[in-house]
Amino acid sequence: MTAENVSPKAALALVEQGATLIDIRDADEYAREHIPAARLFPLSAMEQGATLQATVDSVVIFHCQSGNRTRNNLSRLIAAAAPAQIKIVDGGIDAWRQAGLTTVKDTSQPLPLMRQVQIAAGVLILLGVVLGYSVSNAFFLLSAFVGAGLTFAGITGFCGMARLLAVMPWNRR
Repeated sequence: MTAENVSPKAALALVEQGATLIDIRDADEYAREHIPAARLFPLSAMEQGATLQATVDSVVIFHCQSGNRTRNNLSRLIAAAAPAQIKIVDGGIDAWRQAGLTTVKDTSQPLPLMRQVQIAAGVLILLGVVLGYSVSNAFFLLSAFVGAGLTFAGITGFCGMARLLAVMPWNRR
């Protein structure tokens, strides 16, 4: 079974005809901005074996932020929605927004956790370099520590900084 790429406007037309639109992003991304007709069914749930209740006659349209996650996990999406006809929104919610279609935004929600990690890691590395040049060479160790942590996270899939940020007060909603 394969999946067909569709434009955001074609996806909207299919949804209006009864197709199911599925957002595979994480819950924090969905809370911050989502397509009104989209149902949240995160990729992490599919990784644990969850499936959709779909029939041969149903059409399931998947989307993510930019289209990369849906392309990279196509076999998992097909398995989760089988035996339905599967379609992918070309360019994800970014393309949906660029096509002038409606999204629901809640800017009171915190930034997605991965963006928080990127910001925190970038600030700590920059701080280590600036303080290393201006105060003491020992501050370069801060940049090395953060770099080692990011490398460890990439290799093992465990990100201590993400775990720490997840329990911060602004992320408790």
